[in-house]
Amino acid sequence: MNLKPFFCYYGGKWRSAPRYPRPIFGTVIEPFAGGAGYSLRYSQLNVILYEVDPVIHGLWDYLIKVSSQEIMSLPDSVDNVDDLTCAEEAKWLVGFWLNKATTQPCKTASAWAKGGLRPNSHWGTVIKGRIASQVDMIRHWRVYNQSYENIPDQKVTWFIDPPYQNAVGRHYKFNKVDFNKLGVWCQSRSGQVVVCEQEGANWLPFEPFAKTKAMGGTRGKAYSEEVIWANGCGSPSIFDE
Repeated sequence: MNLKPFFCYYGGKWRSAPRYPRPIFGTVIEPFAGGAGYSLRYSQLNVILYEVDPVIHGLWDYLIKVSSQEIMSLPDSVDNVDDLTCAEEAKWLVGFWLNKATTQPCKTASAWAKGGLRPNSHWGTVIKGRIASQVDMIRHWRVYNQSYENIPDQKVTWFIDPPYQNAVGRHYKFNKVDFNKLGVWCQSRSGQVVVCEQEGANWLPFEPFAKTKAMGGTRGKAYSEEVIWANGCGSPSIFDE
């Protein structure tokens, strides 16, 4: 089942997820959850998210448990989340839609959001209704506020999308990664392993993957040169669990 993003996260893989190898196991683990763009494309599977950022972890925990009625009770129009009288996690959710593709929720609406340009792309009736219609579909998901190092090895599909090794990775609040250690860890996983990076990364033998649209640039015409490392496990046509 293909769900749309619950929040617009910087560096998210929702648009590019269909290009990556399909999961061949019934369980998908994302050790660096972020917006979980890959898992959203296969949301019916057993999805397990790990995230060290307490805000992102808290937001996913909220989304997994919140009722659609509570989402629909949030106001359609918000200029500043401090004006809301609701759970902090709900404020984080709205904040990610007030200024898109950030690594942390914002408090106030961006100029684009205030200007009404593409209103269905920012917080409002459409986005709120979409989220409310999807929350029941991720009740079976699990999320943990833990580092990748603490995840036990298991035969599953691993989709690993850490903060990039280059300057872009520094946009994330929790960006201190020992990439040599992470590379060894990735290669030690059982099952199917898919690792994302940008051109220039050298902590695994990455191969060119795709040119994807990125935020920034004149009129949004910026692109990211993505690379990939995969262990080649299994066939893309079946689930093996």
